[in-house]
Amino acid sequence: MSIINCQLSIEKAMRIDILTVVPELLVSPLNESILKRAQEGGFAEIHIHNIRDYSEDKHHKVDDYPFGGEAGMVMKIEPVFRCIEKLKSERHYDEIIFTSPDGIRYDQHEANRLSTLENIIILCGHYKGIDYRIREHLITREISVGDYVLTGGELAAAIITDSVVRLLPGAIGDEASALTDCFQDDLLAPPVYTRPAEFNGWKVPDVLLSGNFAEIAKWQDEQALARTKALRPDLLEE
Repeated sequence: MSIINCQLSIEKAMRIDILTVVPELLVSPLNESILKRAQEGGFAEIHIHNIRDYSEDKHHKVDDYPFGGEAGMVMKIEPVFRCIEKLKSERHYDEIIFTSPDGIRYDQHEANRLSTLENIIILCGHYKGIDYRIREHLITREISVGDYVLTGGELAAAIITDSVVRLLPGAIGDEASALTDCFQDDLLAPPVYTRPAEFNGWKVPDVLLSGNFAEIAKWQDEQALARTKALRPDLLEE
């Protein structure tokens, strides 16, 4: 199902197809805020596909016991294959992504790369895992959002989608804002302040009120580097 039926159309709108066994988990997070505006503006299309719809089992079963007797259930190959093949028959996909703890660690650089693509599929893992033949023959990219285990890949898919769509031209009113986010230059962002200049005796740094933009930029660079050294020194090592 499509998150939003857009009335506007842009020739190079990015399309993201998300395959899941629990589509309800994705409807709300992908239909609010920037993602909602991006779809309504025609900058992005997000479509959710229920893998159960591609099962030929009368109960729409999509899992089975693993060979070898291991505990847990495994996502079956046939429904996933049918869904992906149907989508591929309709258009070319630049990446077919599987959300997996085995994948590359997701970061801003990967989000930037994905935002330059036209069509991507994100397959959400579930249960004990997915029949490995899908990963061997259909998946082009495996992505992990962190070294922890989630119930399923839906939240990871939402994270990837959100981080990519917000980078699309037109998705954010002030496009320069996305370019100054944390991690774009491998640094954390400097502190930010707004009115009032003083509250409860707590003052905004004088340099930010000076109007000297060269000094402000220098202060921001220094703060970004200092905060990164203190909070995420691993970013500097990388």
